[in-house]
Order: sequence, then structure tokens, then C-alpha cells
Amino acid sequence: MAQVSVTINGRIYQIACDDGQEANLTRLADYVDKRVGELVAAVGQVGDDRLLVMASLLVADELSDAATRLDGLDGPDDSGGPGDQEAMIANIDTLAERIENIAQRLEQS
Repeated sequence: MAQVSVTINGRIYQIACDDGQEANLTRLADYVDKRVGELVAAVGQVGDDRLLVMASLLVADELSDAATRLDGLDGPDDSGGPGDQEAMIANIDTLAERIENIAQRLEQS
């Protein structure tokens, strides 16, 4: 079992992972750190626990939206044409707005 050192919100954590998964774990930690950094910029340092919950909710929302979009791509109407690109761009814009709304609600709570 491998050990990886990751930094999230300026703190270093030692995380165990399967051998060969070190780069993937580092990539995921970098993504979480980026999301936490965005939250800190929006709401300030509100404590590690709260930031972790907020970041987890944002990432879960992104994952849920991605799964929904993938389910929609599996349908029989998927032509792969330019309209699909426009729909994907619209979905990304909607996702960005939802994330901003969640961040605002969390900031107000």
C-alpha cells in the first residue's frame, strides 16, 4: 500500500492508496484543494470541517449533474451533432450558476 502526501487548504495529509494510484490520488486532491480555495475566496476561512462539508457538497453536485448528463447521452436521440455541443455548453453554464448559488447560500448560512 502506497502513501501519498497531499495538501488541502494549506494542510498536509498522509493518505494511503493502492499501489499505482498515487498520481490519481494526487490529481483528485489537487481538484479538492482548488474547490476549497474557491470557497475560501468566497466565504473566508470558516473552519476546516465546514469547508470540507461545503466542498463535498459542491463536488457531489457536480458528480450528480455529470451522471445525469451521461444518462441523457445514452438515449436513442443522441445524434452527436452541433446541437449536442450547444446543449453541453448550456449544461455547463447551468452547472456554474448552480455552484455559484450553492456557494452564496452557504456563505449566508
